[in-house]
Amino acid sequence: MSSITDALVTIQTSSQSMPSTPPWFGEVAMAAHSLRHVGVLSTIEERVRFALCRFGQYDVIDFVVVLLGYTISGERTLDALIECVQPFAASFMVLFGRERLIVRR
Repeated sequence: MSSITDALVTIQTSSQSMPSTPPWFGEVAMAAHSLRHVGVLSTIEERVRFALCRFGQYDVIDFVVVLLGYTISGERTLDALIECVQPFAASFMVLFGRERLIVRR
């Protein structure tokens, strides 16, 4: 690993491959913060229910979070979104106060 240090900036390089966050991740973070701040996420968690609730370990809000991320991301499909966000799944879900990303079966 090599390193270049300046008074304001530190740049490190490595030959190891590391995924970088998608370009839209910051927008999702801002949306999550805003929705939590005004109480929209807690309202969804408390009030939105489905008649046939067979989600297993997931709540309605988990699906809402994925759909919100899908809308903001501009990914072509939900599968593309899940694949893109998988390396950062925990961070993505924590933005919304959730524990785990939904997975397809």
